[in-house]
Amino acid sequence: MASYSNRLPDGVSSRMVPVADLDMHILEAGDPARPLILLLHGFPELAFSWREVILPIAQLGYRVVVPDQRGFGRTRNRSQSGTDTSVRYEDDPRPYRILNIVRDAIALVYALGYRTVAAVLGHDAGSPIAAYCTLIRPDIFQSVVMMSAPFGGPPPLHFDVDRAPSSSLPSIFSAEAGAAFATLDPPRKHYVRYFAGPRANDDIMNAPQGLYAYLRAYFHMKSADWPHNDPHELASYDPSELAKLPHYYMMPLAATMPEAVAPHAPSSEAAAQNRWLPDSDLAVYVVEYGRTGFQGGLNWYRAMQPELSDELAIFAGRKIERPAMFLSGRKDWGVFQAPGALQRMKSDACARMEDEDVVLVEGAGHWVQQEQPEEVVRQIERFLKKVVF
Repeated sequence: MASYSNRLPDGVSSRMVPVADLDMHILEAGDPARPLILLLHGFPELAFSWREVILPIAQLGYRVVVPDQRGFGRTRNRSQSGTDTSVRYEDDPRPYRILNIVRDAIALVYALGYRTVAAVLGHDAGSPIAAYCTLIRPDIFQSVVMMSAPFGGPPPLHFDVDRAPSSSLPSIFSAEAGAAFATLDPPRKHYVRYFAGPRANDDIMNAPQGLYAYLRAYFHMKSADWPHNDPHELASYDPSELAKLPHYYMMPLAATMPEAVAPHAPSSEAAAQNRWLPDSDLAVYVVEYGRTGFQGGLNWYRAMQPELSDELAIFAGRKIERPAMFLSGRKDWGVFQAPGALQRMKSDACARMEDEDVVLVEGAGHWVQQEQPEEVVRQIERFLKKVVF
């Protein structure tokens, strides 16, 4: 655990907890007698991604618990033996379905001896997990903060089709969508489909620039440090609109992700001056992913395929009834990569989201809790003061 323990703030500890079929690695801080707050990371992140906000949130009067989620970091399936905790593409992707990850979160809450959670915060791929936790079990999750990825609601079911046949957009996994992206100039492909494919893990683990340089470029390009991030609303899912997204979302057709981000890597001087992700912190990601590979997290994208995610439509029309907040960086394209999702979240998906609780933080891109942790804590404190009693 040297990589974690050397970089964790004083007051934040690390341990393993048996949770369902997992031995789950968690970081934690705060008095176990206080209300629980759960922090859920995204990809390619770890519990470590919350390092700068764990203790400050705990000091507001909470117990804060942060897991390495299924497929990530030091969390492992209990059926794995020895030191091999890697996940392979050939493995069954069904355990990485959203409903099963939600089950993991609930099982962790119960394993810790709690019946309720004061707030669940989810960033990136953790955002829909936090949203569905609160949508499905409002008796447990008392409030929710979604970060970077707006929650546009559960997938719809076609309504009143006997009078007005409904049309739907093709899935990004469909051959039709792939062909449409390939006709763009220059030809493109969608990153979710790439991440869900069989090559992504090997491409990244064998990045020509090396894993350290790849992760440095990837984190840089999605941050406020990259000057070309200028997020704005997209009119539709039309390929010509999606083509406005940067190459880390709409990739050059023939490129791997390491190849897509390499031209935009920061200079060695800029990397050395980075304050929110110094080399010593980036090294934690390099060591952890160098040991496990990325396939566990990539399986989350595989589980987005319609045959594994259509079950979410059983919640069609249901809203999050608990107090909800959205928090992201102003330079985060994640806010707008799904056209219309931000507006649907505010108008339809969340029954109790106030205008003041849709916050875009200045000076931050996609990694908002790492880039601007003080402002994130300030906004979380403001929200919790309103909704937690």
